[in-house]
Amino acid sequence: MERIKLFNDHFQNYKVYGIPKAQLIIADIPYNVGKNAYGSNPQWYVDGDNANGESDLANTTFFDTDLAFKIPEFLAFCSRMLVPEPKDRGRAPCMIVFCSFIQQFELIEEAKKHGLNNYINLVFRKSFSSQVLKANMRIVGNCEYALLLFRDKLPKFNNHGNMVFNCFDWPRNGNDAKIHPTQKPIQLLETLIDIFTDEDEVVIDPVAGSGSTLRAAKNLNRRAYGFEIKKNFYVDALEFISAPGEPRLFDDNTPKMRHYQPDLSEGQA
Repeated sequence: MERIKLFNDHFQNYKVYGIPKAQLIIADIPYNVGKNAYGSNPQWYVDGDNANGESDLANTTFFDTDLAFKIPEFLAFCSRMLVPEPKDRGRAPCMIVFCSFIQQFELIEEAKKHGLNNYINLVFRKSFSSQVLKANMRIVGNCEYALLLFRDKLPKFNNHGNMVFNCFDWPRNGNDAKIHPTQKPIQLLETLIDIFTDEDEVVIDPVAGSGSTLRAAKNLNRRAYGFEIKKNFYVDALEFISAPGEPRLFDDNTPKMRHYQPDLSEGQA
């Protein structure tokens, strides 16, 4: 089988493709925000100006499949497609789910029904906010949230001698093509893949979107498989994944939280 492969299909049809099980699953699930997807974003208005009236994005969802996403079905797939829990320590698989703040609670409880009994909250801190229209009314959000889910043993952990905090700085997309409204930066995905997998291991993205997870895995010499049901995103993602790229883990814009060393000057042990 090819080392990197994106399927224009729903992840529930995975058996047809015979893909291998994963050391790491990364997924950016629909946030189910409904027709208020662009509610505090300037894109709600023509040219970002409310004086120009509402744009085509007003009162729309990010995707017409948003409200049909079923977390129990998603977690059932993930629990089946993670490699079995190993006997040895330091080799266990895990999954990372980007989600809205409120979705964390449902994910934590539902994950337990599928043997994913443990979690660590992850926070990704941006230097900007999309909630521009609310900036003069309230505190606006500049964070993304995710859950690291695993069974019983702690996941494989390549910290390279550094402390890894659960709060990461969010890098900009840089020169990467923007082909999906919730596209995650390649550099961020590379950082996560590097921490929880080794070369040649398998990464799966059940809701691949732009294909960023697969491209990041390709850059780091991992095998990667993804599913994307929307034809337009699938076509663009194929081109994005095949574009030449190199690992950028240690570029200036890489999330820096993982490179901090403990400060022992005040007696920490």
